[in-house]
Amino acid sequence: MGKLFGTDGVRGVAGRDLTAGLAMRLAATAGRVLAGSASGVDRPFAVVGRDPRASGEFLEAAVVAGLAATGIDVVRLGVLPTPAVAYLTGALGAEFGIVLSASHNPAPDNGIKIFARGGLKLPDAVEEEIESALAGAQDRVGHLEPAGVPEGGFGRVRDGTNVDELYLEHLLATLPAIPGGPLAGIRVVVDCAHGAAAQYAPRLLRRAGADVIAIGAEPNGLNINDGCGSTCLDALSAAVVAAGADAGVAHDGDADRCMAVDAAGRVIDGDQILAVLALSMQSAGRLAGNTVVATVMSNLGFRHAMRAAGIEVVQTPVGDRYLVAAMLDGKYVLGGEQSGHVIMLDHATTGDGLLTGLHLLAEMVRQGRPLAEVAGVMTRYPQILISVHGADKAKIVASPVLAEAVALAEAELGDAGRVIVRPSGTEPAVRVMVEAADASNAERLAGHLAGIVRNLG
Repeated sequence: MGKLFGTDGVRGVAGRDLTAGLAMRLAATAGRVLAGSASGVDRPFAVVGRDPRASGEFLEAAVVAGLAATGIDVVRLGVLPTPAVAYLTGALGAEFGIVLSASHNPAPDNGIKIFARGGLKLPDAVEEEIESALAGAQDRVGHLEPAGVPEGGFGRVRDGTNVDELYLEHLLATLPAIPGGPLAGIRVVVDCAHGAAAQYAPRLLRRAGADVIAIGAEPNGLNINDGCGSTCLDALSAAVVAAGADAGVAHDGDADRCMAVDAAGRVIDGDQILAVLALSMQSAGRLAGNTVVATVMSNLGFRHAMRAAGIEVVQTPVGDRYLVAAMLDGKYVLGGEQSGHVIMLDHATTGDGLLTGLHLLAEMVRQGRPLAEVAGVMTRYPQILISVHGADKAKIVASPVLAEAVALAEAELGDAGRVIVRPSGTEPAVRVMVEAADASNAERLAGHLAGIVRNLG
């Protein structure tokens, strides 16, 4: 059995890479590993949520069956944002939580993410323990489902009640109560990516006082992330301009990301959002250690803005699990990625797009300035990102030919740019990123390196 867990859980094409049988066995194995370490719990329980992909329906059934067959009670949360599942794992006192989602990936894909007690993502060592136990069971008995009656009896299954209100009330409580709401007086367009945010993001923003126009809010199980959401901002930009809105925010399929556009439809990315929140928290005395955590992909402009403000930047590999680990290790409270994963550890254990959008818009209202001016605290360096699909990631990353080409590009750029070539943790692709003060220079070098990757493929 190959390695299952990537940087964001187990992910693949539903029905081919991620089958009902695998989902059942993985859930049962995870249950044995995670509930087996529980102390003082007569019958542990887990929470299970999903995004609205069609495949989520049969995968949810398989996961629930695997858990119940292993003697674990299950609370089904239904369609919820991934960060809501993380929050409810802790708020409801579950032993662990499972969410079925492939985040920003297209509808045919799906995934299984597991949250530990309290709502944090599993450490690498625990994921490896689950993988090892699953591989060992398959070596002994093949591909059989969990069998026999658990010592404490089968788990019982029930649907969660009022879980949407628990989550929305939690988000609203992260901002001071203001007459009319913290977003009173602004018009906002929210793109829900036909995903898990559709039932929640418009309600949240309206309850915060905004005049809200929702797009991408009609999920049918097949249209998630299709030409909309945080990875495709054209529809949001057009809707903001057409409506004369003050701003727009966009989420991905499971709503753990947030991107934004200003009143003119110009993109405000995760680095800019992170910069706005960092300066806001610094001015309020809430930026622990006067430090923000960001990944190697963060824009040079972000780093320059933080340096100018006297804020330290701790750098991690790509992936919000690494951001959280660094934040916990250093006792920091803010971290994020250019893609729109922003983690506010005072309020959430993982990236939460709804929380991020709420705080970004509230800061705009608090300052009484357009979003373009608020986000102008940093200037983005031109950054070219090319994804080369279908490449042998291990072979390419180890290639001396590629290493020499990267070294030459870095020497040419000097201190005025960066080069990063890395395997994707969520897709069968290699990412080539070049950042430079001159956009044409960045495009030229990125294209050259991407060509080398393709040839090595």
